[in-house]
Amino acid sequence: MSFRNFLLGIFASFSLAWGLVVVYPFFKMRAIKPIVLTEATDGKDGLYFPKRAGRVVNGAEVYAANGCYLCHTQVVRPTYAGNDLYRGDWGGLKDNGEGIDTRRETNAYDFQGEKFAQIGVSRLGPDLSNLGRRVEAVYAKGKSPEAWLYNHLYNPRGPVERRKSDCPAFRFLFEERDVKGNHSTDALPFSTAENKEIVPTSDAKALVSYLLSLKKDDAVPAALNFAPAKKKTDG
Repeated sequence: MSFRNFLLGIFASFSLAWGLVVVYPFFKMRAIKPIVLTEATDGKDGLYFPKRAGRVVNGAEVYAANGCYLCHTQVVRPTYAGNDLYRGDWGGLKDNGEGIDTRRETNAYDFQGEKFAQIGVSRLGPDLSNLGRRVEAVYAKGKSPEAWLYNHLYNPRGPVERRKSDCPAFRFLFEERDVKGNHSTDALPFSTAENKEIVPTSDAKALVSYLLSLKKDDAVPAALNFAPAKKKTDG
């Protein structure tokens, strides 16, 4: 094999990988169109828009800029690729309290409103597809979900049960300032100098708002339901 053919082979290999991993998903995300719901298959008419509330655009930029995607994924894999749908509340709820199973795999519509789909690089930390729901339902006991996330970002290894966490501290997303009058409602419960308080910056607030928007356990329309419930038959 000549050196020229060797270089062409390397170029072709990297070009194919780049095309499949970056270019194809980019154009596919740009081409997605709203799904029309019908009474017959979905129980209601209209357009399907995943529920999303929060500073999605700004928060996603802070999320990406700080490399959160390096340790966390946002992909609930189908059953043939893993057991995400059965790992606690990663893929939704077996019963959401109304007798509805909201567990499902991720689809392209889950990333509407974001410039890039934050699917992640590795799972050194847990998948975050339904982090907003997990924080509200499990972690934030006796405090607001926002407060729990601020404390976690500032000191992730503070709680005894998280002493071995690999999550780095993001203290640069917070600032220490003078207390003027009453303490801020967002002030963190960490000791500091007298008449000082630690509060989240605008980037921290955007990031936390984005993290709380991650609630991808809503029921999907029939067109996206790749594992519909089997109908009972008489016999």
